[in-house]
Amino acid sequence: MDYTSNEFRPNNQQNDSGEAIRNGKEVLLQAFNWESHKHDWWRNLDTKVPDIAKSGFTSAWLPPPTHSFSPEGYLPQNLYSLDSSYGSERMLKALLNKMKIHKVRAMADIVINHRVGTTKGHGGMYNRYDGIPIAWDERAVTACTGGKGNKSTGDNFNGVPNIDHTQLFVRKDIIDWLGWLRNTVGFQDFRFDFARGYSPKYVKEYIEGAKPIFSVGEYWDSCNYKGSYLEYNQDSHRQRIINWIDGTGQIATAFDFTTKGILQEAVKGELWRLRDLQGMPPGVMGLWPSRAVTFLDNHDTGSTQAHWPFPKDHVMEGYTYILTHPGIPSVFYDHFYEWGGSIHDQITKLIEVRKVQGVHSRSSIKILEAQPNLYAANIGDKISMKIGDGSWCPSGKEWTLATSGHRYAVWKK
Repeated sequence: MDYTSNEFRPNNQQNDSGEAIRNGKEVLLQAFNWESHKHDWWRNLDTKVPDIAKSGFTSAWLPPPTHSFSPEGYLPQNLYSLDSSYGSERMLKALLNKMKIHKVRAMADIVINHRVGTTKGHGGMYNRYDGIPIAWDERAVTACTGGKGNKSTGDNFNGVPNIDHTQLFVRKDIIDWLGWLRNTVGFQDFRFDFARGYSPKYVKEYIEGAKPIFSVGEYWDSCNYKGSYLEYNQDSHRQRIINWIDGTGQIATAFDFTTKGILQEAVKGELWRLRDLQGMPPGVMGLWPSRAVTFLDNHDTGSTQAHWPFPKDHVMEGYTYILTHPGIPSVFYDHFYEWGGSIHDQITKLIEVRKVQGVHSRSSIKILEAQPNLYAANIGDKISMKIGDGSWCPSGKEWTLATSGHRYAVWKK
């Protein structure tokens, strides 16, 4: 389906599964980076839980918690082992318990597109899972990655066996495992890694089976470029993300990679990019904000991988944009905890203004300026904001300055 107006969803298409999506007041923290496995991570986070809660985060996304062939956790093998490079099962459970006490939900990173085998099978490849819980044979691996299963229902993640989600026994085992993470281990939210790798209809089945409070998918493909130049019109890019959300039965959210791609070009003197041809925000946020998880960087785009990093000198402009706008904002660990106390406090202040003023994922937005060096908007008639070097402030005595910094200002009524 194509959507051309802000949060236009036909009445018979509404399908809000979780309380978190319905209330629209989520603010997420990605609570790790690519190097976190080197730093006794569960213990480190345990010390930060009170601050995470006090700063206004509703959910903290943790790295993959299960045993993995790679220390970062993204090459899982024994899914029921919670001893990982991030720490022991005991430390993880202590962390989850502390988060629960402080009312911060724990988000599990769900890596179910691929799984490293334990034993050579069909074709001399490691495509069997003997000797560990969920002991699948080669039928669980897609034919395109060396197994005896069916063809993949998505894009291949190369180099390791990809799981064949068309198999009923596979889906049953995954739902059992997700239910264990949810009900026994203590995770409440899910983040689906490499969601391009399998059909979104299976994500729907997994969410309905395990019932996370909130879930988000990583549907990441390239924005539209001409050479190295980002095209103004990214409608087809955001439509692919929207199609994925639709495919989940509209019960998952998705990371708004379209907004990230546009925003990080816009802040470099091209703020006109932040208004699309319909006069709305140009990312998924502009069409379906209650399903758009906005962010600046993650462990792939930033950190030491730096595949597609947000420009460092403009990070606070970026956070001013996503933390005042509709959608569901997510803050990256590095920016919040490793870039100095000033950035931490500025982000915390923006979160506070968002919450006090009642801005949520479906708040209305009116874009007032979108010039090369100035972007200004009114959100829900409760916040006015501007980013860029241009001079601007809202008219009317009812507006007072709530917070400001280098190249940004936010006013409240």
